[in-house]
Amino acid sequence: MQRLEGEQTLMRIFIGESDRCENKPLYKVLLEMFRKKGFAGATVLRGVAGFGANSVLHTDGLLRLSQSLPLVIEVVDREDKIESIIPQLDEMLLGGMITLEKARVISYKN
Repeated sequence: MQRLEGEQTLMRIFIGESDRCENKPLYKVLLEMFRKKGFAGATVLRGVAGFGANSVLHTDGLLRLSQSLPLVIEVVDREDKIESIIPQLDEMLLGGMITLEKARVISYKN
């Protein structure tokens, strides 16, 4: 059983729904990698609208159903564990953004 409490690191990865890696959806490849490496957990959040560095607006409107919606993958774990995965992420992400911040974990139990 893994237990996290106190100050940890929250990593957010901002990508597009159509981003791919190894001919698979990037978010699925990332989730599987985090699981295999024993991270405490990861969640994929699908945005209803957003834009990135190129300022192209992506929305979930009916006329844009085929458009790539924004995704955010959130991972909380120890700082050293998060930092150790960044070089691998640099190779996998062709665009997007990663942010890191401190997060106070109150309780994590399995």
